[in-house]
Amino acid sequence: MTTARPDKTLNAVPLMGTNQLTVRDLNERLVLHLIRRHGTLTKAEATRATGLSANAVSEIFKALEQDDLLLRGDPVRGRVGQPSVPMRLNPDAKHYLGLKIGRSSFDMVVVDFTGAVLARRSARHGFPTRTALVTFIKDNLRPLLRSAKLKREDVDASGIAIPSELWHWAEDFDAPTDELEKWRSFDARTELALLLPGPISVENDGTAACRGELVFGPPTDKQDYIYFFVGTFIGGGVVLNGSVFSGRSGNSGGFGPLRIPDEPGGHRLIDHASLSVLERLLAERQTDPERIHDDRADWSPLEPALSLWITRAARSLAHAIVSAQAVIDFEAVIIDGAFPQDIRDRLVAEVDRHFSRLDLQGVYHPEIHAGHFGSVIRAMGAAAYAISTEFMIDQNTLLRKAPPGQLAR
Repeated sequence: MTTARPDKTLNAVPLMGTNQLTVRDLNERLVLHLIRRHGTLTKAEATRATGLSANAVSEIFKALEQDDLLLRGDPVRGRVGQPSVPMRLNPDAKHYLGLKIGRSSFDMVVVDFTGAVLARRSARHGFPTRTALVTFIKDNLRPLLRSAKLKREDVDASGIAIPSELWHWAEDFDAPTDELEKWRSFDARTELALLLPGPISVENDGTAACRGELVFGPPTDKQDYIYFFVGTFIGGGVVLNGSVFSGRSGNSGGFGPLRIPDEPGGHRLIDHASLSVLERLLAERQTDPERIHDDRADWSPLEPALSLWITRAARSLAHAIVSAQAVIDFEAVIIDGAFPQDIRDRLVAEVDRHFSRLDLQGVYHPEIHAGHFGSVIRAMGAAAYAISTEFMIDQNTLLRKAPPGQLAR
């Protein structure tokens, strides 16, 4: 039996519902959105947070429970009146497949409605080819679903995360230009329609990673923040008004080309805060770089190149954050990447240190935090697209045309 708990802080979510019956779907999405962001929600909390009537909230909770989207928790006792019942998401309500097409690896996951990874398959490559991608899917889809104890028809939708203009920057990771050029005409949604289950969405991999952190990460009261993901190259995303802002072309948060002042080795963020840079530093010191492709390994043997790279990447990221803050005063910065948690924590601490040493006149100092998932978040974020667009509220696109990664029906 659950004892009384303190009220959640819901004031940071400025979302209001309407009591008109014609917008039932919007209200249901609003309630699901709030439960996802806070873990659990009682009817009283939902009523206060949404501005809906108690009767409307009761009907919404009933409908969502009947649709198996919500589960009842233990009654909360210790207060005046009837005990309240917190509601939570049903993990088994929906299942999604996420596929990450990367410059150095493919990654495929199956997640449940709450974001738990039920199964994962990955494959490394020197450079990506379309033929290798098809082979990877054919070889791994059935074993993946078998490990997740699911059938193909149990998957509600598939999402694909792929770098924008994958054919660019071939020289930066020693890939044949002619092979990468074949990606220029690649239509992932069309060409993989017969291979992947359910309707398919396609999104920039950095935006997908940002979406995965927002949808599946721990609750936060931050409504506007920058998200960096450090992979072979650096990318990321932007969160505005509590929702991912993908932009007109779907590439908001493509931070790689940001200009970095007074940094030997290049004038772009991608020239410093990318794992391809660390790989070159290791090669120059005749250190085997293979370890950097495993974010569960111990990276201490990569010293001293590792520390040099962390300093260089952090200094460049600090400059990039100042530039971003000059445009929008973001509340926070989240940094994640395809490396172990201890490396992520070191990088975040170093970024904060360098940021504090810069000229910050007229610039708000945001909170700088580590992300929570590492390399798997890009595939998780691909899987999160359908959840985000079908069961959450997006204040940035609520009255606008659907974003570029819309589901194919």
